[in-house]
Amino acid sequence: MAKEETLGHPGMSIGKAGTTVKGEITSSLQGLNEIEAEIVSLVRDTVSNTIRATGTVADQAVNVTADVLKGAIQASEEVGANLINSTRNVAKGTVMGISDISGDVVTAASQTARGAVKGAAEVGADVAIVAKGAVDGIIEAAKEVGGNLEEVAVSAVGGAVEAAGSIGSAAVATVKDVLIGVVGGLKEVACAALPKGAIGRTATERAEPAESEASEEPAKARKKSR
Repeated sequence: MAKEETLGHPGMSIGKAGTTVKGEITSSLQGLNEIEAEIVSLVRDTVSNTIRATGTVADQAVNVTADVLKGAIQASEEVGANLINSTRNVAKGTVMGISDISGDVVTAASQTARGAVKGAAEVGADVAIVAKGAVDGIIEAAKEVGGNLEEVAVSAVGGAVEAAGSIGSAAVATVKDVLIGVVGGLKEVACAALPKGAIGRTATERAEPAESEASEEPAKARKKSR
């Protein structure tokens, strides 16, 4: 009879097959974490070294971020990697790389988010997905390097929305909808970074008041004509 392994919960145990799967998954996840850490470190060093070599942070940060992100997107497509995870790791490393030079995590957050959306648009990637991954990574970086998390989140969301504005109104709406889910847990951040009343409502729901007002206009006109 196969020996069962008792888990940390009363009444839960796994046999040989479960133990084998558990071991393989644990090993894979540990390997994945190591790979992600290596990507973050690689991007961090690349961004900081590139900016040092080419000019000031203000002039180069957005363009360097866009360039790095485009490389990451292409790599993800070639190996079939998850775009959100790739973007998150790149954004995290980018914020760390910029902050290594400037020390300003809040500004780095905005520059990284703008560069990420810019790069995504230039290669035809899903801007909303890239924006989500970027803001996730930026917030993770802020937690590690230190800084006001709310200010960093507001700066990141603002940068992403600003960059989306250069693409078109549809891109802005899509990016805002996606980022509501990212910062929705931080009520103060969401209220500061996104349009008033947007939190907790979908794009359709936010459009309803305008549609309601439009439907009231004919009624008002009929009353005036009487």
